[in-house]
Amino acid sequence: MKSATHVTGPLVKLIIFIAVTVLTTALLGISIANINMSDTNSYTARFTDATLLLENDDVRIAGVQVGQVTEIDVVDKSQAEVTFEVNSALRLPETVTAAVRYRNLVGQRYIAIDPGARTDNTPLLPTDGTGHIPLERTRPALDLTELFNGFKPLFTALSPKDVNQLSYEIIQVLQGEGGTMENLLAHTASLTTSLAKKDKVIGEVVTNLNDVLQRLNEKSPQLRQTISTLQQLMSGLAKDSKSIGDAIGAIDDLSRSTAGLVGKARQPLKQDIAELGKLSKNLNKHEDLVEHFITFGPKKYSSMGKTASYGSWFNFYLCGGEATLRFPGAEDQPVHIPMGEPDRARCSR
Repeated sequence: MKSATHVTGPLVKLIIFIAVTVLTTALLGISIANINMSDTNSYTARFTDATLLLENDDVRIAGVQVGQVTEIDVVDKSQAEVTFEVNSALRLPETVTAAVRYRNLVGQRYIAIDPGARTDNTPLLPTDGTGHIPLERTRPALDLTELFNGFKPLFTALSPKDVNQLSYEIIQVLQGEGGTMENLLAHTASLTTSLAKKDKVIGEVVTNLNDVLQRLNEKSPQLRQTISTLQQLMSGLAKDSKSIGDAIGAIDDLSRSTAGLVGKARQPLKQDIAELGKLSKNLNKHEDLVEHFITFGPKKYSSMGKTASYGSWFNFYLCGGEATLRFPGAEDQPVHIPMGEPDRARCSR
């Protein structure tokens, strides 16, 4: 018995939770889908333009939702026939008028029903689905594109927030939904005041622009000459385009050839620099001897010259020698140049 009670409690709570969840979801779905659960009467209305009016949009009387749009069709190739439902508790007279109005700036719309002046003897529209509001008693939605194009110069000086506020109040005023002309005029006055405060800046801009144009006009001969010279330059370049192209091609060939020459000479030049390094190292190592030779060499050569000038005391003869030369691009093959005459008799001693 205790076990059954232990299970029943959570089960009852679960059932209550599921029931509340289903009911809440159903109510939310009905609200989102704009489903009318009460009894309704169906009517039709003819409009010249029903742009952006959609099924399930509101039908209102004095701003209160009393029904919704159920169908929109095109008739006579240029007119829209809208079928809508109204709460059966409200009977529409034959003098009723209908207008498509903006619900918000996003573009949503609704049908506003105005029963008009009526008495107890005013005939009522039939409720069997044949009740019809003719074209002469309907008005299409306000063409915001045409309206806002007229206010475009004013909107350019307003912030986006001010534009939205002013636009919404314009719609309210023109549709008669509580917006007052006082608010509209207040925003317009504020705008014109802002423009008036910037009159000095606008005047300075116009004056500066006038000065610039005047100076350009004064320099018109030089400007024309500059444009003419530039045109001649461009024409000359266009005529010599082939020569310029050939020259650029030749420069490219020269740069490639120079790059190849430098590439081939790089290794021999590197070797020469290395040998020069060795030579300078040896000279530096025997610095004292080199310095002695440089210091006393000229004096000794002078003495030898004086001695030789008084008689044939000594003679020099080149019996043999060889010079080795290396040239870039010769594939590292040295050129040997023999020197002297080793076959002479004096060289055989």
